[in-house]
Amino acid sequence: MKITTIKQNTKNKFGQYFTPKMVADFMIGLADIVPDSKILEPSCGQGIFLDLLQQKEFNNVTAYEIDDELAKKNSNVRYESFVTANIKERFDLIIGNPPYIRWKNLEDNLKQELANNVLWNKYCNSLCDYLYIFILKSIELLNDNGQLIFICPEYWMNTTHSISLRNYMVSNGYFEEIYHFNETPIFEKVTVSIVIFKYIKSKQKAKTIKVAKYYVNQKLTVGILDKLKVRQPFADADFLDVPQFKQNERWILQTTEIKNELKTFEKNCRKLHQNANLFSLFTDESKSELHTIGDFCDIGNGLVSGLDKVFQVNGDPLNEFEKQAIIKVIKAKDLNPYFSNKYTPYIYIPEGLSAEEVQGKYPHFYSHFLLFKQDLENRYQYNRKINFWEWVFLRNFNLFSKDEKRIFVPCKERISNKNYFRFSLVDTKIYPTQDVTAILKKEKTKESLEYIVAYLNNPFIFDWLKCNGIVKGNIVEFSEKPISSIPFRPIDWKKTEEIELHDEITNLTLQYIDKKENSVLNKINHSVNKIITL
Repeated sequence: MKITTIKQNTKNKFGQYFTPKMVADFMIGLADIVPDSKILEPSCGQGIFLDLLQQKEFNNVTAYEIDDELAKKNSNVRYESFVTANIKERFDLIIGNPPYIRWKNLEDNLKQELANNVLWNKYCNSLCDYLYIFILKSIELLNDNGQLIFICPEYWMNTTHSISLRNYMVSNGYFEEIYHFNETPIFEKVTVSIVIFKYIKSKQKAKTIKVAKYYVNQKLTVGILDKLKVRQPFADADFLDVPQFKQNERWILQTTEIKNELKTFEKNCRKLHQNANLFSLFTDESKSELHTIGDFCDIGNGLVSGLDKVFQVNGDPLNEFEKQAIIKVIKAKDLNPYFSNKYTPYIYIPEGLSAEEVQGKYPHFYSHFLLFKQDLENRYQYNRKINFWEWVFLRNFNLFSKDEKRIFVPCKERISNKNYFRFSLVDTKIYPTQDVTAILKKEKTKESLEYIVAYLNNPFIFDWLKCNGIVKGNIVEFSEKPISSIPFRPIDWKKTEEIELHDEITNLTLQYIDKKENSVLNKINHSVNKIITL
C-alpha cells in the first residue's frame, strides 16, 4: 500500500507511503462483505490491509506487490506488477492505497508497461498519473455490485486530463461514499488533499453520494473517523448529499444548491452569440463559450529580486539618482479585499550598466549590495549572467510600469479559515513581487477597474474558484492562467440599467476603500449580484 508524491524519493523508486492502521481499519469498515467474499489488494505494501482482513477472518484475499522486499510474512502476496498481471478472477471487494506517480517521474520499466497496456492507451495519456491504471483495472476486475475502496489524492477528480477516467467510472458504476481530508496529514511528508472513496460497479445508480469533509490540519484519530462515518456533526466537518457525478463534468463536492447557483452564474457570463445548447456546467468545452477575466484584463506574475530583504531601502541618505531608483512594492501580506495597507520602497537599478556606472550614480546602493555580494551571486540566474545589483527576473516589468491603476492578489491564498479572497485596488506604478499577481485593464475594456475589483471580491467568485480554480489542499493559486479563466460578466453598454449599476458599483467601491464601512460593502455585493443574475 503506497501513495507516491509528485517528487519521488531518490532512495525509493516506488515512493512508498504506507497507510496508517486506523485508516486501513476505517476503510475495511466501509465494505459490505461476508467471510467468503473474494477480496483483492492490488498494491499491498507492508500488508496492513492483509493483516486486518485476516484478523477479521476474511481469508479469501489475493494481493499484489511490485516490491519484493515488502509484506514477507503474508503468504498470499504475488510479487509482480498489478498492471501487467494476467488476472482471470473477479472480486467482490478491491481495497487499498494505490501508487500515485506522475508520468514524468515513473521508472522506465513502468512507463513501458503502461505503453503496452490496452486500458491505459484507451483512457489515458502521458499527462495522466500511475494511479489511473489502478482504478481502471480494479473496476474491470470487480464483480457486478463489487466495491472499490481506495485512499488517494483528490487531484484527479477535477483535472482536464482525467476526464476519460471519470467518464469511465460514471459509465460503469456510482459512488456511495466519499471522505475528503483537506490537508489533514494522513501520510508523513505528504501535504496534498486526500480522499477515501467507496465506488460500486453497477448499472443501477444511487441518486446521491454521502460526502464527509474534514478541514483540520492535524493528525486524525479513531474518534474523528468514527464521527465522520456516522455523520455526527462536529466542528471542522461538513456532511453533504451530493448528486451523482455526470459525464464530461468536473467532480465538484458541493450541494445541488451551490452547483445550481454556479450554473446560473456561468450562464450569465456566456458570450451572447454562442448557441445555448453548447453550454454545460464545468465542462472544458464550456469555458471557451464564456467571457473571462483574461478577455478584459492583462495579467502578470510579480517581479523576482531573488533576495528581497537586500533590495528593500534601508534608510541611508540618498542622492538624486538613487531617489529616482526607488520603486514602490506591495507584498502579499499587505493586501486586503479592495485595498492594501502599505507599500515598501525597493531599489531598482536599470539593467545594462557597468559596475563603474552603478558605483558612480548609485554609490550608497552599490556599497549596500557589496555587503551581500556572495548571497546575491548565489541567486538562481535564469540561464543568464545577472549582476549582483540587478533583479533576477523582471517579468512583466513593462506591464507594471503603465501609468494606470491595477489590481493585486496574492499568488497563493489559504482559504481554510476565511471565505474571501484579497483582490486589492492599487495605485499607478506600484509593483508586485513574486508573491503577488497583478491585473490591469486591457485598452479596449470599458468597465472600470473599480467594477472589476468589486466583481472579483464577490462571494460568487469565491464559490466558483473553490470549485473550479487550481486548489491544492486549502491553497488557491492565482497565477496568470487561473485568473484569466475566471468567468466575467461584462456590462451591456446598450442597456441603461446595467450602465447605472456599473456606475453605482464604481462609486460605492471608491467609497468603501475610503471609509471601510461594512454597510457600503453590503451595497456593493448586492449590486454585483444584480448584475450577475440579470
